[in-house]
Amino acid sequence: MTPTEDQKEHRPVIYIISSPSGAGKSTLCRRLLDELSGLCFAVSHTTRKPRRGEVNGRDYHFVTDGVFREMISSSQFLEWAEVHGNLYGTAESEIERAGKSSKDLLCDVDYQGAMEIKKRYSRSVAVFILPPSVSELRRRLEGRGTDSAETRLLRFRNAKKELEHFDQFDFLVVNDDLEKAAQCLKSIVISGKCDNTAGSGDAERLLREFENSE
Repeated sequence: MTPTEDQKEHRPVIYIISSPSGAGKSTLCRRLLDELSGLCFAVSHTTRKPRRGEVNGRDYHFVTDGVFREMISSSQFLEWAEVHGNLYGTAESEIERAGKSSKDLLCDVDYQGAMEIKKRYSRSVAVFILPPSVSELRRRLEGRGTDSAETRLLRFRNAKKELEHFDQFDFLVVNDDLEKAAQCLKSIVISGKCDNTAGSGDAERLLREFENSE
């Protein structure tokens, strides 16, 4: 049986969350996933080593450099970039996975990945998380026990370069208060489901219903 237009697979909206390291995007993403049932998390591939407590397939797909580059060669990535000396990428299969579960997709990526997704996928909303101050960003990075002092310094130096791309994003959220930032981000996702692009499928369905009623 051939599926009707209304039975076709859900085409997800991609919500892209980016920020300098230490601005709190991972915490905010977890809050979104806990509070909004219509989202699923895009599990990225990376060549970096797992941190304590991270689970392969849940937090990241941890792969070798060779496997990652084979995936690049076979055009399996929606986006990929080198960040802090490691390779990170979002596989195109994540969109298919979200569509099959009738959910939208939440991506936690750097600014390079965010711009690549926006260029290739029109149904996307990009949000950049800002720290309240440079001194607070430094404090948060220095408080991370999972990174070496060298890695923390590299992340801090890269933060300025990442911030220079803030104007390429659809929304900016300052994470000076976690609860306030979480609610702001949640409202962006909810409103994103109501924009003209996200609602185009409903409009087309209504037009078909009018045609069939004549």
